[in-house]
Amino acid sequence: MKAARLRGDPFDALGDSNRRAIVELLGSGAHTVREIADTLPISRPAVSRHLRLLKNAGLVIDQPKGTRRIYALHDRGVEAVQAYLKEVWGTAAARFRLLAENTATSGLKGQGTSRRRRR
Repeated sequence: MKAARLRGDPFDALGDSNRRAIVELLGSGAHTVREIADTLPISRPAVSRHLRLLKNAGLVIDQPKGTRRIYALHDRGVEAVQAYLKEVWGTAAARFRLLAENTATSGLKGQGTSRRRRR
């Protein structure tokens, strides 16, 4: 699992709606805690806690700028999540394709279309 290289579990981190909202906001660019808190219905300390969890999961990075910290999405963390989902989806799609091909070659194609009428 490629996402396992991250320090925390990114899927656990994304399990909270406030953290998902923060990730969506950071997708549009870097923000301070205050900017994030002004956008969401949660306090600045709560935003800081959520950002710490996202950072531990490798999804967010921060950079000091004067007395503030600027938060942004961490490309590597987001790419690891995308790679994992792509891998899982690719496996599921391959299995579905195999099932469809086996169904077509076994002569079952079209059998489910005729129904008996009730009287």
